[in-house]
Amino acid sequence: MGSSVRKGRAVLPAEQATRPSREQPHRAATEDYHHEAQNANNGQAITAFCKNKDTDLQFKIQAYIDKNTVMIFSNTACSLSAKVKELFKSMSVPYCSLELDQTEDGQKLQDVLYELTMETSVPIVFVQQKQIGDYDKTLKAHKEGKIQKLLETKGHDHMQDSYDYDLIVIGGGSGGLAASKEAAKYGKKVMVLDYVTPTPQGTRWVKHSWETMTEAVQNYIGSLNWGYRVSLREKKVTYENAFGEFVGPHTIKATNNKGKEKFYTAEKFLIATGERPRYLGVPGDKEYCITSDDLFSLPYCPGKTLVVGASYVALECAGFLAGLGLDVTVMVRSILLRGFDQEMANKIGEHMEEHGVKFVKEFVPIKVEQIEEGTPGKLKVIAQSTDGREIIEGEYNTVLVAVGRDACTRTIGLDRVGVKINERSGKIPVSDEEQTNVPYIYAIGDVLEGKLELTPVAIQAGRLLAQRLYAGATLKCDYVNVPTTVFTPLEYGACGFSEETALEKFGEENIEVYHSYFWPLEWTLPSRDNNKCYAKIICNIQDNERVIGFHVLGPNAGEVTQGFSAAIKCGLTKAQLDNTIGIHPVCAEIFTTLSVTKRSGGNILQSGC
Repeated sequence: MGSSVRKGRAVLPAEQATRPSREQPHRAATEDYHHEAQNANNGQAITAFCKNKDTDLQFKIQAYIDKNTVMIFSNTACSLSAKVKELFKSMSVPYCSLELDQTEDGQKLQDVLYELTMETSVPIVFVQQKQIGDYDKTLKAHKEGKIQKLLETKGHDHMQDSYDYDLIVIGGGSGGLAASKEAAKYGKKVMVLDYVTPTPQGTRWVKHSWETMTEAVQNYIGSLNWGYRVSLREKKVTYENAFGEFVGPHTIKATNNKGKEKFYTAEKFLIATGERPRYLGVPGDKEYCITSDDLFSLPYCPGKTLVVGASYVALECAGFLAGLGLDVTVMVRSILLRGFDQEMANKIGEHMEEHGVKFVKEFVPIKVEQIEEGTPGKLKVIAQSTDGREIIEGEYNTVLVAVGRDACTRTIGLDRVGVKINERSGKIPVSDEEQTNVPYIYAIGDVLEGKLELTPVAIQAGRLLAQRLYAGATLKCDYVNVPTTVFTPLEYGACGFSEETALEKFGEENIEVYHSYFWPLEWTLPSRDNNKCYAKIICNIQDNERVIGFHVLGPNAGEVTQGFSAAIKCGLTKAQLDNTIGIHPVCAEIFTTLSVTKRSGGNILQSGC
């Protein structure tokens, strides 16, 4: 009689178990985890315990626990024991199981185990010498990521002690590149896997020509891409133009555009795959519509254009095309610029309408048909009101869809390594240190759930993450006081909370909003658009009127916002703004003279600069 070992490396005989050998080799990373391990004794199961006192049994049980990363005390007839083994098998985690019903002293061992662990039934699971418990407790620990975290203790993985790389970054966008270069700066061996799946229109990024302007844009983007490659090489970061996909813990498959596959391992991984444009999901959308990714790839001027969506991408594209003199219509399902301050969003919409952009509100396309082929051709768009009561039709040369973007997370094997995603959006929930529920996998950028989708945010988060991982830093990315700009014809700059969010978070009684219109000097002589530019700050009354929201609508709003954002990071208060001497006559000066609150209802119209 002896113990039976299942799907793990064979356990030692009892006399060896009591005296762990220093010469026992470490399990190889290539071990077949699903092979029933046996000893060299003609394929018979290894002999286990002889009859001993309880103290001897306790010692032997502890020896098994100490020797194995994952130790399962099991019973061959127990369905829950079988399920817990399948769980570790699905994780590609090797384990050692001792089958108590096939062990000579099995009942005594079981009695001692119950006394030691306070568990009343098998299986009893230990991971990294920590008691997990029975099947239900093990399943719960797995779902909460506790098992994965334990497997990362003691500075090495449960499969192997060494990896091909310290860090593999999946995604070659701004955030991924920033993190990779920062990690390499600290002497880490880093790889970047970067591959862009073509859109239905065949566009990878920008590759074709659209007269002189689009050629210049493409040349600029090409120079940026070349500069990125050179910079990676200088930093000794390995770059591969290949699609990265997890195939198991700490292991990734890289497939290039010719279908050639390579496999790499790393101690840590960073997901920075970004997003791609979302389509409408209606007949004709992928066949005839383009996205913002395709706009500068068109070999012809788009002509009369329908922009579907109300995101900043939609409004920026609409404003840009209208600025070229094109006939542009924006179809909006509900509100403009969801997530941004709605007062500012509505002022942007009003300004665009006054300058020739048409808006079709509370309608969505239900079908896109091609009427004529050509460059551009002609398309018919059939749309339905959001209440379902009305159908309208319109003809356009180009339909640009900008209804949001989908996270590129569903095809990279995250399910194989247990990384949780939001099933609806594909976004990845992370801790405040960008760590997923799997401890050795991190994520930054647009794939994060509930975070701003901005290039500078991804860059900052990537750099700070690398510094925390490899340089002993502790600073975390600030996702609240983030300056940003919507580059509509009248620029909108913002930093901090929107008015709606501030009221919800702090309460109306604790918020003071100072605001005013202003008239840029360069607009006064032609008497252009008076009382269209607008500024407001949102202050927390309970915190010495600290500025928690900054909003400006006007020329060069991005430049203005960038400067004030540094002060906001430093805790800027309304009193400090009042004590700041303004530069006359620039747009930013208005923030040093704000005196009218919304609560007062005072007049904010301007008659001069």
